[in-house]
Amino acid sequence: MHWEDRTTCVYRNFTAWSPPNCGKGRAAPTACARLAPVKRLAAILGSVLVAMLVTAPAALAENGVGLAGPTDDKMVTFFCFGVIAFFALIPIVLSLIQGRLEKRKEQRRSDLQRFS
Repeated sequence: MHWEDRTTCVYRNFTAWSPPNCGKGRAAPTACARLAPVKRLAAILGSVLVAMLVTAPAALAENGVGLAGPTDDKMVTFFCFGVIAFFALIPIVLSLIQGRLEKRKEQRRSDLQRFS
């Protein structure tokens, strides 16, 4: 498609080049409204940033006493063990989920071939 075949699409404060059917029928929202997910992501990231800035003074309290109390070697050790366990369990759990999904996909394919 050449640039002469395209038309300018204006949908809510967003201008972009899009196919000639922009604004007609069902293609308008998907072809023109590409900025909504970006705005949503920006709002979520902004909210997380504000929450982190609000909770920073409590986490960075004086004398090493934060939200979880005084930090000692035992707490650090158990936290690190938790991190190790988390990263060991994530691949196992995700592999089990992927195996089940692959099994369902193969079952569906065989059913479609059998009934077709």
